[in-house]
Amino acid sequence: MKSLPVLYKLNKECPKTSARLGVLQTGHGLIETPAFMPVGTQGTVKSVSIDELSGMGIGLILANCYHLFLRPGVEIIARHGGLHGFMNWSGAILTDSGGFQIFSLGGKRRVDDSGVTFTSHLDGTTHFLSPERVTRLQNVINSDIAMVLDQCPPYPADKSLVADAVRRTTKWALRCREAHINERQALFAIIQGGIYSDLRRQSAAELVEMDFPGYAVGGLSVGEPKDLMYETLATTVPELPAEKVRYLMGVGSPDALLEGVRYGIDIFDCVLPTRIARNGRVMTSEGYLQIRNSVYGNDLSPLDEACGCPVCQNYSRAYIRHLIKAGEILGLRLTTYHNLYYLENLMQEIRKALAEDRFEQYYREKGHKLRKQYGGVT
Repeated sequence: MKSLPVLYKLNKECPKTSARLGVLQTGHGLIETPAFMPVGTQGTVKSVSIDELSGMGIGLILANCYHLFLRPGVEIIARHGGLHGFMNWSGAILTDSGGFQIFSLGGKRRVDDSGVTFTSHLDGTTHFLSPERVTRLQNVINSDIAMVLDQCPPYPADKSLVADAVRRTTKWALRCREAHINERQALFAIIQGGIYSDLRRQSAAELVEMDFPGYAVGGLSVGEPKDLMYETLATTVPELPAEKVRYLMGVGSPDALLEGVRYGIDIFDCVLPTRIARNGRVMTSEGYLQIRNSVYGNDLSPLDEACGCPVCQNYSRAYIRHLIKAGEILGLRLTTYHNLYYLENLMQEIRKALAEDRFEQYYREKGHKLRKQYGGVT
């Protein structure tokens, strides 16, 4: 079985935690890790331009194969030479297979070992995706990193159901690996197992044996308490090879990002910062702020006094509240930009603490503050 490209270089480890400093090497640039990926599900990070993303220092975004397959279709993407050309993005792209989105359809999908038959959420048409087809679609999309098709069980779920999902995820991962033909693209596996430590270890062992260049921890941040998520990470991450990149899927609250780094995670993604921004909720050095609240109607201060982003340097809370309340597009653009900048700045702080051998102290001080501010949302 041909080995896929190794994309990760480990530069430093914190001696008293599992936190790591590294570099993710892609065909579209080097990504310093730990890093957070903004979600650009349909080939765009909602309301933010590619110039704004790169200006923040963001070099890696996530897009979704399931959504791009349904709309606009991979044929037009292929005519642009791949998703980079289609969206005019020079940075790196990771494409999720869409497994989570498909399995969240509930009664609108049917799964067996051959693949998934589902009803489109857009127009009600019926489609079938096998591991091979999902892999080929991502080969055509030509992302830097593709994900295998996996089965993501819900929380809570009976152990027998989760065990079956682990079995199927392993079988599908092997089929994806055998179908993968894009030598410029790395294919990552996804560890499943719910909250069951023995199933997590089983899933990790089976997938590590296949020698993927990277491993994601999936099936978390699906409704379980944060403490349970962290316990699962403590069980799962040590089973993954140190020389391969580790990816925690669907986690984006500031406190959970820091905890994930502590357990040895390298990259993260989540819709949280962009989704809450569209509802007027922003992340600040003092915790969440709901700019829609009437108390900010005459507030001339920025969203966050401690933030150096262009939004906080140029606009008041009162103005941004006015835009949001009036339904002006600029309002949600400003809140989205600020939230992404906040998380990128947090990851830069974490990397700096690791580089300067003071992560343990940083974690104690920053972690206590973030848990108080953001402890309720993943």
